[in-house]
Amino acid sequence: MIKVRREVCCYCGACISVCPEGALELIDAYLSVENETCKMCNICVRVCPLGALEASDEE
Repeated sequence: MIKVRREVCCYCGACISVCPEGALELIDAYLSVENETCKMCNICVRVCPLGALEASDEE
């Protein structure tokens, strides 16, 4: 599961453009993660310039 630290995220969209599954989306100035679609490749976590995304084992 990918978690968004909203207090850190600047909504730049860097993570959205690299997601091979299209699991990330900006909706009304909030980053939304479709965890059912996400394959946990963690590319988005690695490219986030602010470290606003975290991978978690929690469901």
